[in-house]
Amino acid sequence: MHPNPEQFEKKIRKAGFSRVAGIDEAGRGTLAGPVVAAAVILPKKVSLDRLDDSKRLSPAMREALFGAIYKQAISIGIGIVDPVEIDRINILKASLLSMQMAVDNLRPTPDYLLVDGTFRIRSPLPQQAVKHGDMRCGSIAAASIVAKVTRDRLMALYDEEFPEFGFGRHKGYGTQAHRAAIRTFGCCPIHRKTFRGVREYIKLKAESSKLKAQRKKKDQPA
Repeated sequence: MHPNPEQFEKKIRKAGFSRVAGIDEAGRGTLAGPVVAAAVILPKKVSLDRLDDSKRLSPAMREALFGAIYKQAISIGIGIVDPVEIDRINILKASLLSMQMAVDNLRPTPDYLLVDGTFRIRSPLPQQAVKHGDMRCGSIAAASIVAKVTRDRLMALYDEEFPEFGFGRHKGYGTQAHRAAIRTFGCCPIHRKTFRGVREYIKLKAESSKLKAQRKKKDQPA
């Protein structure tokens, strides 16, 4: 079952709001890379066949819908929070911050927000948190696609910079291949150092380096 673009938006427009933005993020559960959010204002009449939660679409269908959304949307805003900030403030706060940034980048400004999940974002605008919104609400589904494709393209660029980790394949998620690469090569600048699956190897590497330094010092002549 695909989300009905008017299931939520129509009710909100009847209440007097005209520019309704759906907001979603991608990359919350990965071991590496940024969290990316998108905010999308769709027109009243939209033609987006097979619009759905990005996770339920093939990469080819996501790419096709990504182009169609950009052609038809009234406005699209993107928000990106990098791994350093994710480690500093935690992933939940970073996800909400990325969504807030995406809304701030919308032109024209929306007058109502539909936010995927159970948390609201920091904004003076009236809003509603919609659990599983990417499967129930058209504008949130559109935002999920834009966020996912945008992030996947960023991870493809990181794959060129750090080819040993295979970011182009797993996009930073904790696959067996990715975890094996971390064990072999350690972590790179875009890894989330506070995340389980990364932090223990940083600790092991630090302990190993300390032992090597101690042995080197011990072996030096008095």
